[in-house]
Amino acid sequence: MPVVQRGTATLRKAKKITVKTCLDNPFVFQWKTIDGEDMHFILETLEERIKHIGLKKIETPRKKKRSLTKTQMEGKCDASTNELPKEEETGGHQQKPGWTDISIRRQLAIGVNEVTKALEKNDLLLLLVCKSAKPAMITSHLIQLSASRATPAGQVPRLSETVAPLLGLTSILALGFKKQSDKFTEAIEAIIPKIPALEVPWFQYRTEESVAYAHTDSSGNQEPEQLAEALGDELTSQKRKRTESNQLDLSNVTLQPLKIKKLVPNPNKIKKPPRKKKKAFSV
Repeated sequence: MPVVQRGTATLRKAKKITVKTCLDNPFVFQWKTIDGEDMHFILETLEERIKHIGLKKIETPRKKKRSLTKTQMEGKCDASTNELPKEEETGGHQQKPGWTDISIRRQLAIGVNEVTKALEKNDLLLLLVCKSAKPAMITSHLIQLSASRATPAGQVPRLSETVAPLLGLTSILALGFKKQSDKFTEAIEAIIPKIPALEVPWFQYRTEESVAYAHTDSSGNQEPEQLAEALGDELTSQKRKRTESNQLDLSNVTLQPLKIKKLVPNPNKIKKPPRKKKKAFSV
């Protein structure tokens, strides 16, 4: 039996678990999914409109690069000099990479980041979110933003599956239509009545302003004098609405205490694997 010498053994003290306390929102916000006939109607109108406009992103196929020897490089250079006129002839038929029409692309906000920036600037008339977004935290912040801007917003299943291939993209989690989108005014006016109201206790959801904006954007064919008169009348009416909306009826709003949430960083104590250093190859 091994004999333990006195004064050599040490007791390890258990480390204290660090717990961080934070305040959490007591309200739970959820999207109202649009199912049934309304979903099919929204997807069909978007599909027809995008096909009619012809907006699409064209990407050049990526080729894998391979290491070539000196003899292969010399032979490739000789062959490229002989095939120059053929490439110039076929190059005229190929479309340039990028969006087919940039002006129409600027009327849309594609993706969560673009939609968030457009909502912060109050530039959207309509917002559609795909149900396949996981985790739900990616799009949950858009509920309060769209309600604060009185922008109609709804969650549409299979939005990414139908719209993304038409635009030449892999996926679309959020799609917003800006206020100056004259190419989508008819589609926006048809889709807005199909979207349910968002439930945020301290905001009053209204679709009247968004529909009014859509009508003003569609009046591009009028004469400048008529446009000036119409804009003047609308500005005065909007100022009256804003002054009326500032006096909100908060009788139905009930305040709730904040939740105290305790967070334990890395509870399972999983360590990150060490990074492997890349070896420098000597040429």
